[in-house]
Amino acid sequence: MSSSFRVGVFVDAENVRYNGGYQMRYDILRRFAAREGGVLQRLNTYMAYDAERAREDFEYKKKAHAYQQMVRDFGWKITAKTVRRYTDDNGNVTTKANADLDMAVDAMLQANRLDQVLLVTGDGDFLQVVEALQNTGCRVELIGFKNVSRLLQQRVDAFYSGFIIPDLLPVTYEPRNEWGKPGSCVRGVCTKWFPDKGYGFLRVMNQLSPNLWITDPREVDSPYTSVFCHANEVADEVTEDLLMNRETVLEFYLNESEQKDNGLVANNVRLAFTVNR
Repeated sequence: MSSSFRVGVFVDAENVRYNGGYQMRYDILRRFAAREGGVLQRLNTYMAYDAERAREDFEYKKKAHAYQQMVRDFGWKITAKTVRRYTDDNGNVTTKANADLDMAVDAMLQANRLDQVLLVTGDGDFLQVVEALQNTGCRVELIGFKNVSRLLQQRVDAFYSGFIIPDLLPVTYEPRNEWGKPGSCVRGVCTKWFPDKGYGFLRVMNQLSPNLWITDPREVDSPYTSVFCHANEVADEVTEDLLMNRETVLEFYLNESEQKDNGLVANNVRLAFTVNR
């Protein structure tokens, strides 16, 4: 692509927050969106804000404003959707702050000045938006975490699990984690598994690269690394069926191989998340 191609990013922040993407880093998301050298024309995120709660809870108000300011400092435009409360006939109160319509309208109105759109959501309601954007000539990519619509994944030009993008979602119990380095905690998928031999190979994205389509780690320009995994390192919850499913996201530690120079082995392999499990 030309370095002058224009990129727009639209984040359904509430969908992300409730579906495994809590604490998603907007600085890393920005870097991911710009990985091919495009111009970041639009950076839009749609967040809920509970004004009623803010009037009574100063700590909530303080944290919400601080978080919004941090995101703005990374260059994002925030559209704050006010939380609304609804009471049913039984007196049960539900809250809602749906930003779908705002996000869809903005994406369509701004599409004529964009070449590529990155949607961050898992909501199947965006199916028609994806098709409409593609019909304008835009390439549409998708990042999602849990509960990502299967049809949405199939309709976009490329889907990436937010769990496997380096540092997009922090490993909270490893605050000094250096993704991809020996001793680090990472997430990836199993590419080959040999049940009769008791081992296989996992694949990790180790850098934000324009070459994400080069999925074979053996190729020089591939941004992926192959990691050896022995069955003894795999948690009981990770069955062979799950291992052989490319949609199964695994979390594990990387260590240097004692048998192969510059090789890596996986330790403490467990489920991070399985798409549509």
